[in-house]
Amino acid sequence: MPGIDETRPFVPVHIAVLTVSDTRSLETDRSGDTLVERLTGAGHILADRKIVTDDIPAISDQLKSWIADDGIDAVISTGGTGLTGRDVTPEAFRSVFEKEIEGFGELFRWISFQKIGTSTIQSRAIAGVARGTYLFALPGSTGACKDAWDEILKNQLDIRFRPCNFVEIMPRLREHELYGRSD
Repeated sequence: MPGIDETRPFVPVHIAVLTVSDTRSLETDRSGDTLVERLTGAGHILADRKIVTDDIPAISDQLKSWIADDGIDAVISTGGTGLTGRDVTPEAFRSVFEKEIEGFGELFRWISFQKIGTSTIQSRAIAGVARGTYLFALPGSTGACKDAWDEILKNQLDIRFRPCNFVEIMPRLREHELYGRSD
């Protein structure tokens, strides 16, 4: 049965929070606040927090900056995952991914379906890895941020979670750089 193994010590993850919005500021960014509250409440470290506009270069440049920073283990973004013309977060994220974590978006939409029904089809939540950094792109609603954290990220970013989690494989995410690719 999945759960927390209390015999293992907790390992805090250094997480950056990115809000993608043309209209939000730090004072009005409720979804970003929700993510910060949840990750720090779980014992993780807020490594950085930024707001960028709905613009592929702005988003990808910020991601590249954090990916290059060895002090950041994961990035969680909120906003820009819908279907409108300004929603370009998934495209920006895919431009920096080395590997996509397909199951993340699938699981997020399954969880979301339980709450908002078929409206979840409008979400393009995605995740991936680049240079050993986990990248998660969530919708801009506080409800979506709560669902993603409470139902997926809280456990996957906790090394004590069994049967497996993202944290325990973090040291191996960059092994292809040491040994060369075999593709």
